[in-house]
Amino acid sequence: MNRKLLSFLISSALSVSAFTTGNVLAFEQNTTDAIAKDYQQHLAPLWDHFHRNPELSLMETKTAKRLAQELSAVGYEVTQGVGGTGIVAMLKNGAGPMVMVRADMDGLPVVEQSGLANASTVKMKDWNNELVGVMHACGHDVHITSLVGTARYMAENKDKWSGTLMLIGQPAEEKGPGASAMMADNLWQRFGQPDYAFAFHVSANSEAGKVIVDEGSPYAGADTVDITVHGIGAHGASPHQGKDPIVIGAQIVNNLQTIISRELAPRYAGVITVGAFHAGTKHNIISDEAKLQLTVRSLTPEVREQLLSAIKRIAIGTARTAGMPEDKLPEVVVSEFAFPPTFNDQKLAKRLKGVLTEKMGADALLEPAETGMGAEDFGFFTTEPYIPSVYFKVGGTPKADFERAANGGAPVPSHHSPQFKITPEPAIKSGVEATVHALLDVMAK
Repeated sequence: MNRKLLSFLISSALSVSAFTTGNVLAFEQNTTDAIAKDYQQHLAPLWDHFHRNPELSLMETKTAKRLAQELSAVGYEVTQGVGGTGIVAMLKNGAGPMVMVRADMDGLPVVEQSGLANASTVKMKDWNNELVGVMHACGHDVHITSLVGTARYMAENKDKWSGTLMLIGQPAEEKGPGASAMMADNLWQRFGQPDYAFAFHVSANSEAGKVIVDEGSPYAGADTVDITVHGIGAHGASPHQGKDPIVIGAQIVNNLQTIISRELAPRYAGVITVGAFHAGTKHNIISDEAKLQLTVRSLTPEVREQLLSAIKRIAIGTARTAGMPEDKLPEVVVSEFAFPPTFNDQKLAKRLKGVLTEKMGADALLEPAETGMGAEDFGFFTTEPYIPSVYFKVGGTPKADFERAANGGAPVPSHHSPQFKITPEPAIKSGVEATVHALLDVMAK
C-alpha cells in the first residue's frame, strides 16, 4: 500500500476516533449540565416545597396532587388514586422495554429540629386522631423531587431512548402497606408489567452525591410478631399460688436470642429484637398476661421461615417448661404486613455499576457498607412476579460533616431523627443523573 495512503487512512481513523470520543464526553457533560441547570431553575424550589409540606402515610393527598401536576406538565399520562394516594405516570416513546421508576412520598410523625431554614412546621392528625408534628425525616422529599427531575430529562430527550417509562409515586412506605396496596389495586394488570425496575434511597450515612450499588440484598425482609404470654394471677406475696407471665416472658426474651446465636448458620444473617414488653398494673399483683412485640429481619425466605418457626416453638416450649397448661400456652401472631427482602438482580446491578462508572466516573461510586437490617417495601413490586431490578443509594451528607464527627464534633443525625437533614443539591442531582443513565442504558435505541 502507498505510504501516503496508509498515513492518510491512519490519520483519518484517529480523527474519527477522537471525534467519537469527544462526542461521547460532550454528551455526558451535557447531561450533567442539563440536570444541574434544571436543579437551579426548577428542582431546588420544588424540593423546598416538598420539605416544608410533608404528609403522613396514607394521607399524602397534597403531595400526590403536586407530583401529578409536575409529571402531567411535561407530557406524562397520570393516574391518581392507585392503591389509595398512589400515582402512576406513563410516557410512551415507541417500541422497547417498559421500565418502572419508583419514589415514595410519605413523611413521619416527627417534630423537625434540623435547624434548616425551611424546616417543617406542619401538624396533622395521625391514624389515632392525635395531633402530631410531621417531617420528611427519611428523605422522601429527595426521592420525589428526583423523580420529577428524571421525568423532565427523559421527556426532553426522547430522541435518546425508546420504550415506555412508568413512574410511580408510592404512598405509605413508612407505615407499610403502600407498595402492597398498589399491587392489590391491580397495578400490573392496569398499566402493564415492567421489564425492569429502579429506585433509590438517599442515605445520611454516605457522602453527599456518591452512589452505592449493592449486587445483593440492600434491604432486609421484616416481620412484626406479637406474643401474648398467659399466666395465672396471684398476690405478689404469694407467687407460689400463680404462674408469673413476666418471668415466663423474660425467659422467652432470653431464649429467643439463642435462635440467632445457636440455630442460625454463622454465615446467614438474621435479627430478632423484642422492642416492647408490657405487663402488670401494680407493685404487688402478679398479672395474668404479658405482651411482647418483636421485629424479625431476614435476607432470604428460608431464613425467614426458620426464624418465625423457632420463635413460636421457643415461646410455647418456655411456657410448658414453666408448667403452664395446654389451654394457656402463648399465642404467637405474625402480622400480615410483612416486607419481603429487597433483592437486586445481580446481572443488572453489575451492568448499572459499569454504566455509572463510565458515565459519572469511578470516584462517583462507593462500595456498599451496610451494617444494619433496615427494611423496604419495594420488594412487593419485584418479587412475585420477579422483575429484574436495582435499588441503589445516593449519599446525602457532606464529607466535612463526617470529618467533624470523627474529630469529636456533632454526630451525623440518623434517619427518622428530629435532627435528620440532607444536603439536597448533590443528592438530587446525583439521584437524577444515576437514574437517567440507568434508563438510557436499558432503553437505548
